[in-house]
Amino acid sequence: MAVSYMDFTSPSAQFAFDLRNNPAFIKDERNYFNLLSIKQLNTLGNMSMLDTYLDKGNAIEPHYHQNASELVYCISGEIIVSIINPFTKELRHYAIRPGQTASVPQAWWHYDTAAADGTHFLAIFDAPVPEIIPASDMLRLTPAEVFAHVYCLDEAKVKEAFAPLNQTVIIGPPKGCQKATQSAHYQPQPNPASCAYPPYNQGYGLRPYQQSDGNLQRPQAIGNGWADRNGR
Repeated sequence: MAVSYMDFTSPSAQFAFDLRNNPAFIKDERNYFNLLSIKQLNTLGNMSMLDTYLDKGNAIEPHYHQNASELVYCISGEIIVSIINPFTKELRHYAIRPGQTASVPQAWWHYDTAAADGTHFLAIFDAPVPEIIPASDMLRLTPAEVFAHVYCLDEAKVKEAFAPLNQTVIIGPPKGCQKATQSAHYQPQPNPASCAYPPYNQGYGLRPYQQSDGNLQRPQAIGNGWADRNGR
């Protein structure tokens, strides 16, 4: 058990929380995730969780968690967890289905792509609040002249390529993307070694939660961790 300085006899001690009350990021009613961290449930030790829903072709953008390892557990559908091993320099794709898991070590570059509509999975972290550095922030906030100089690229082409990245993406492709039709069919091909799974039962697809007031305004993700719906 993680070391905790929580007074478990305190009237303020929290032992239950409804994740549907804390949507951390919403692309639309079919693609979003809810967050559980020590900010929502103060008796948690060194752990936190994202409850994620994606339709086919949607992906959690490339990113890494500088403060946590991650365990991905598939509940329904199919999620392809893509990881770059910093030691072997390999990009590996691991397709996981209901009841299966994938592990992402701390600070390893990775992304997650739904291979089926109604995909639902948990991302569990060994940190009280998961921190994230997304690729869209690195690309849009790094001056184009830096890429041009360091990698001997055409600065004008770099600016043109990254011009649409005017905000953090988190779940892509962005709404209104002109390549949305083609992108919907994108699916990484799992490495052969990651496909040796026995037959499984697909299970029931779960409809994503929608707030009763119909408010699907997107909360913002902040650089040092996921913001809750009030931006904290």
